[in-house]
Amino acid sequence: MDDYRALADAVAADIAVGRLRAGDRLPTQRRFARDRGIAVSTASRTYAELARRGLVAGEVGRGTFVRAASPPPSPVLAEPRPGVVDLEMNFPILDGQAELLAVALAGLVRADGLRAGLAPGRAAGTEAARRATAQLLAGPGWAPDPEQVLFAGNGRQAIAAAVGALVPVGGRLGVEALTYPVTRTIAARLGVEVVPLAVDGDGLQPDAVRAAGRLDAVFVQPTMHNPLGTTMPVARRRELAAVLVDQDVPAIEDRVYSFLRDDPPPLAAFAPEHVVVVDSLSKRVAPGTTLGFVVPPTARHQRVRGAIRAGGWLAPSFSVEAATRWMADGVVAEIQRAKREDAARRQALVAQRLAGFTVRADPAAYHCWWELPPPWRAETFVAAAARRGIAVTPAASYAAGAGHAPSAVRLALATPPLDVLATTLDVLAGLGRGAPGDDGTE
Repeated sequence: MDDYRALADAVAADIAVGRLRAGDRLPTQRRFARDRGIAVSTASRTYAELARRGLVAGEVGRGTFVRAASPPPSPVLAEPRPGVVDLEMNFPILDGQAELLAVALAGLVRADGLRAGLAPGRAAGTEAARRATAQLLAGPGWAPDPEQVLFAGNGRQAIAAAVGALVPVGGRLGVEALTYPVTRTIAARLGVEVVPLAVDGDGLQPDAVRAAGRLDAVFVQPTMHNPLGTTMPVARRRELAAVLVDQDVPAIEDRVYSFLRDDPPPLAAFAPEHVVVVDSLSKRVAPGTTLGFVVPPTARHQRVRGAIRAGGWLAPSFSVEAATRWMADGVVAEIQRAKREDAARRQALVAQRLAGFTVRADPAAYHCWWELPPPWRAETFVAAAARRGIAVTPAASYAAGAGHAPSAVRLALATPPLDVLATTLDVLAGLGRGAPGDDGTE
């Protein structure tokens, strides 16, 4: 039996009938090959197929394990699960937001105001929308030209338009080795190969871009990286920008969390002709009122604009009109200020409740990255947390490549009330200090 798919079927059958149980470690690929008299390359393809089916997960330095639970729908849960403390989804919505937004919309629901919202959508929106968006996105070291601002239906569509404009079918998109999972899905649907690039404590390593060979573009999250929660320092941004210019590789800079801090300047400030900025209102305001922003350099403006139209990613005119009023009236800025304070309070809880553990996060972020202590593995910890009514996301959900993911989880902090978050972190800390099976349920 030398077909890797047949071998994968046999292992899957062992899992289905309980001969291999959740958390069991599979033999090394070399041992698997020797035991079955097959090539190591065939064993590698078998393990890759099992991972593709969601039956096993690899962890760096530990091996390959049977998953402790059925994997969530790719590329992470699309909707929160009822009755669960949700530390997976990260859409902060604060008390009082609805009232603020409603006041600013009063003029839009009158017939004269509504007329503009009924018009067909345009990638360039309106002049007022471009001015308001440019002002919203501007910060120290960078002020986008309003004429370069384009609009998509949401942040995901903004990313899709940028990828579609920069990377041809069959092309190669470099991404951080741990990255926003939706980017992988977008790339797959557009027929684009994802190339994992090494990261360290400061973010994407510039040398990894040089070493990757031909890349059509790079997707990068320098500010409050998802999932790692880190922010790339200025020196690394300068170094990465220099490599992009030297290699003539455009970058797509995802700034969806940048509203939570004023600095450092975006990557676009250091390589303005090589960076397409994408952002949205999903985190700044709310997912139900979102609007995607794309700011490409002049040389790539028409291609991105065309991609928005061709992909069917035009923002509805009503959304553009509503967002313009919120931005121009200062409502978005007010909500952003409140969310900065809220995120800081939540990070303070993490620092207090998870003291002593290895947790990475920007102190202004709405999420953090927890490197689990031995003997915990990410999949087993996720299952143990789920039995206590807590949903967290394993590192494997963010892995860009087929290799092993670290034994870590991302905690999204935005959804639970502060008192619930504090109690939940206490429960997770108790789990982390114990070991699988301490309560007899593993």
